[in-house]
Amino acid sequence: MKILEKKSTLKISKTYRALGTVISLTIYGHQDEELLDKTYQLIKYYEQLFTVNRDQSELMAVNHKAGIEPVQVSGAVYGLTKIALEKSKEAFGFNTAIGPLVKLWHIGFSDAKLPTQAEIDEKLKIINPDRIILRDDEFSIFLPEKGMEIDLGAIAKGYIADRIKDFWHAYGISSGIINLGGNLLLVGEAPHQTDKKWRIGIRNPLTNDKKPVLQLLSGEGSVVTSGISERYLKVNDKIYHHIIDSKTGYPHHNQLASVTVLSKKSIDGEIETTRLFFADGPIENWLTENPEVYGAIFISKDKKIKAVGIPKNQIYVADQSFEFV
Repeated sequence: MKILEKKSTLKISKTYRALGTVISLTIYGHQDEELLDKTYQLIKYYEQLFTVNRDQSELMAVNHKAGIEPVQVSGAVYGLTKIALEKSKEAFGFNTAIGPLVKLWHIGFSDAKLPTQAEIDEKLKIINPDRIILRDDEFSIFLPEKGMEIDLGAIAKGYIADRIKDFWHAYGISSGIINLGGNLLLVGEAPHQTDKKWRIGIRNPLTNDKKPVLQLLSGEGSVVTSGISERYLKVNDKIYHHIIDSKTGYPHHNQLASVTVLSKKSIDGEIETTRLFFADGPIENWLTENPEVYGAIFISKDKKIKAVGIPKNQIYVADQSFEFV
């Protein structure tokens, strides 16, 4: 996903590396490089709390004590874990206890592999989120069985993006772009556009080509895309994407190539892309039951584009091999 601009205005932009991806931060109306660097330090702070891709983090301290004892954590880790657990119990595909399965496949890392059925079956025994014990009175988390792991990767970037927006508002930033590896949070209006709308490019989810399949007009809010080409493993000419189904232990199979959700908050965008991907497409009454979201765009493997809640005049199909239905 990338930002498409027509004309420039006073701005400053910097690129960083964190959260296992490329981070791009842009603010308009200011040229305060120090503020961008402070934002990066905020990202690194949250990464140290939430990451499970390093042996040492606050969340990994909980995982290391699985089957041993509860671990008292910060308000940020406890609060996000509590949200993740609540969503996991809705059983729509999101599962914060899926860590052992994710690490077994390790798709997106150099040691990714196709596990045996026996290995998958073993991990399926320890990924039940209902077994996680939270204590509100002491902000403690307990994983009752050895080998259990919490993984907040499916919502952490959204949470962090929302915190960055709060941070920017505290510094008087009224317009900018937070891009956490494709998770976009658009702050305020687009001052460089006459209609004040942001132009967002949605990339081709079927290839690694960064050219946009479509351009989307958007106001302030979050644009989160989840797709099958972001991270994948290829074994014997078969592709295994990174969106693992905790019921089967394998990547969830359907005809979707990507789902993009527009919402007020980035964390809601992360949650709802997962919900829609596991629903295999649009859900009846989804917009009326989820007032925190604005709409969604589905791109299928057979190059069909479908929009829910987004007027067609806000979408321009740039790649004519894709069909708007």
